[in-house]
Amino acid sequence: MAKYIFPAIFTSEKDGGFSIRFPDIEGCFTSGKDLDEGLYMANDALSLMLVDMEDDKVAIPNPTHINDLKLKKGEFSTLISADTIKYRHTMNNTAVKKTLSIPAWLNDAAIAAGINFSQTLQEALKIQLHLL
Repeated sequence: MAKYIFPAIFTSEKDGGFSIRFPDIEGCFTSGKDLDEGLYMANDALSLMLVDMEDDKVAIPNPTHINDLKLKKGEFSTLISADTIKYRHTMNNTAVKKTLSIPAWLNDAAIAAGINFSQTLQEALKIQLHLL
């Protein structure tokens, strides 16, 4: 599975920021100086933990229903989604050299047209993989 949704508990801090924890994912904590940053950091922390769990073949728990969470004063909960495939792509943009063959006439025409081979191949692969 690559797409997940887990509840997060946001705790208001004195400085206006938030501490964030995921009750279903052991050791998954983060924080943000405001709500925008908190939501971004929550997605990042959850995605990273789930990628690690997938890589280590650790069973990913079922998420607790958001209405079943026990909240304290100064806390609220929200659902955070994570797509581990997208996260892996974002974190691994290392260039990989590929050797390929195309007909000479196609190569000549592409060079004459000023086509960037690497960019064209990337775009074509994204289309074939339904990533665009």
